[in-house]
Amino acid sequence: MALSAFDHLVVRVGDLDEGIATYRDTLGLTLDRTEQSEALGIKQAFFNLPGGGFIEVVAPVDSQSAVGQALEKRGEGIHTVAFAVDDLGAACESLKAGGARLIAEGQPVVFIHPRSTHGVLIQLSERSA
Repeated sequence: MALSAFDHLVVRVGDLDEGIATYRDTLGLTLDRTEQSEALGIKQAFFNLPGGGFIEVVAPVDSQSAVGQALEKRGEGIHTVAFAVDDLGAACESLKAGGARLIAEGQPVVFIHPRSTHGVLIQLSERSA
């Protein structure tokens, strides 16, 4: 399996406004947009990175969401590192052959369970042409 490119980094925070202030005011990044995902139970802020990719800062609106549970267990910090691959199906097969545990296989994105990657949730998506 070959990674094509870095896509984005997701950082979980307890308070989205404080997270925005940190990445905008302290680090000097420009806030691109904010959104809320009812399906995921999160509020999101997106910061484009120079040279490509972006940082997504997320805060739970539902303590039972994946982000809410991760925040409770592990606190604030890196939630997901996302990469693009040229062929998602082939990447999944290679990962499974290597013993990796996959989450959401068969979807437009696949996650490698943190137990397979030393505590880091890794997201893979197929690189668009």
